[in-house]
Amino acid sequence: MQVALFVTCLIDQLFPEVAEAALSVLRRCGIEPALVQEQTCCGQIAFNDGFWPQAHTLARRHLDLFEGADAVVTPSGSCAAMVREFYPVLLKDDQTLTARAVHAGERTYELTEFLIDVLHRDDVGARFPHRVTYHASCHGLRGLGVRDQPFQLLRQVRDLELKSLDGLEECCGFGGMFAVKFSGLSGSMLDAKIRAIEASGAEVVTATDASCLMHIDGGLRRRRSRIRSLHLAEILASQ
Repeated sequence: MQVALFVTCLIDQLFPEVAEAALSVLRRCGIEPALVQEQTCCGQIAFNDGFWPQAHTLARRHLDLFEGADAVVTPSGSCAAMVREFYPVLLKDDQTLTARAVHAGERTYELTEFLIDVLHRDDVGARFPHRVTYHASCHGLRGLGVRDQPFQLLRQVRDLELKSLDGLEECCGFGGMFAVKFSGLSGSMLDAKIRAIEASGAEVVTATDASCLMHIDGGLRRRRSRIRSLHLAEILASQ
């Protein structure tokens, strides 16, 4: 199987350690993914904010760059959902591009669903001696149907104590430009999420999207909380 790692622009620019962790986990599972040096943004930000011509250009570039891979794996449910769910919408006026977009979506996986649903691996040899709670990011949960896969992996991490989170499926309030355009509403949603995280008794909050964790981490820091945020890939890479 030829696997390519789709890093995403947010991770590349702000959280490269997440990409490194994903790479480490895949290698531990016997996968040596290709690293496409020319990859850039998938176009999600432009698409969500109404700049469809610009998003169209980025989508076509993404399809070209990852054309030869049997599977494209990304530590981002949000960007995986962009490819799988919204590329066919964005490229719908061209039948050839639409077909390519559908095919790309069928080969694109968020990291945890690739590990569980494709590799059938729930134990990746991780050890993380901390109390952890999990937040279900919206795009992964509702767009991809990633629901149980993260829990299957977390339960197999040695010495990890999994704490339940009230309202784990409720949005953290980020939503890309939503947090900018509707900052008041976004902040209220974040406050509710932070309260639930603090009530869980966890030392660490994790998720499958760096964007959600960036938003949550900002809220935790402003409250001077001792709880830290950590991408699920980083927990799985720990030993």
